[in-house]
Amino acid sequence: MIVSVVSMPEGVVARTGLTQARERLAATSGFVIVDIDLGDEPPPDEEPLSRRLGLDDAAGEWLGRADEHVRAEYHDGTAIGVVPVVSGNEVTHIHVLADQRRFITVHHGPVELIETFLDQLPQDLPPDTVTTLFLFLQGVLETFRRAVTQAHLEVEDLEEAMFERRQPEHVQQLAQLRRRAAHLHRAFLPYAAVAQEILVRRRMTDHHLSQERQAMNRLHEHTVQLVLVEIEALRDAARRAATSYASLVADQQNVVINRLTIVSMIFLPLSFLTGFFGMNFAYLTNRLMSEDSFLEFGVGLQVGAVVVALYYVLYRTHWRQLRDSRTRDAADDQS
Repeated sequence: MIVSVVSMPEGVVARTGLTQARERLAATSGFVIVDIDLGDEPPPDEEPLSRRLGLDDAAGEWLGRADEHVRAEYHDGTAIGVVPVVSGNEVTHIHVLADQRRFITVHHGPVELIETFLDQLPQDLPPDTVTTLFLFLQGVLETFRRAVTQAHLEVEDLEEAMFERRQPEHVQQLAQLRRRAAHLHRAFLPYAAVAQEILVRRRMTDHHLSQERQAMNRLHEHTVQLVLVEIEALRDAARRAATSYASLVADQQNVVINRLTIVSMIFLPLSFLTGFFGMNFAYLTNRLMSEDSFLEFGVGLQVGAVVVALYYVLYRTHWRQLRDSRTRDAADDQS
């Protein structure tokens, strides 16, 4: 377990134990930020983390519990929830608790967002826990936006590579990108629904919200909707790339079918011969056994081909023109 305590407004990060963090949370001067990394291994059965930190019942006994789904609750000025965060190629969940003077994050294993958030605190210096909460949630949304943008660029690069020269491994890469888009959508959609529900309820029930908090409220809602639109655009791009891949495969199959059709038309006379002689060419071979008969057969085929070609050409040109001219002359005589 790794516990980090940030003293505000100084923004100094210090590594402590759980007991020292509990003492800092119990202090009444200023507000404090605490981050707790429970590690990848599940903790042994013991009392809930909220009790070990000395928090009241509003914190809930599920704070820090592994495999907790996305949720959010608000009780008497205390907001607590579980938010999804993109960390690398995976989506992890962070437990968040915020009240008037405490901001607590709990997670299992290292998370890049937490490290970035703690490093930015000395520059940002949020004045209160509400601003700290919205800064953190904005960072959560930025992780999804960066992941969506990266996946979108990969889809466009893959689509361009497919049109230049299609490779068998492109279909596997395309399937992975489609799964990535679906995974991001499935992870973010519950958070979007919960955030919309909580923020709208707060505006409807609390008529004393300051203009600053209402502005942060609306900004977060707008960013949530923007992330949803970007995820849908990523899914559409992945579907479009899959359609393009299927079209390329269909075009290549059509080329192969056309070639096979030409080959089959060439060998169609042979199939007629095999059907006529019943796969028994004894009669034909007997007739062509002598050199004179074979020569007569070959010359006859060539002469026949020339006659057919001449007939076709003359019929298409001279004879048709002659017939048309006779028809016009007869019409002129009648007139």
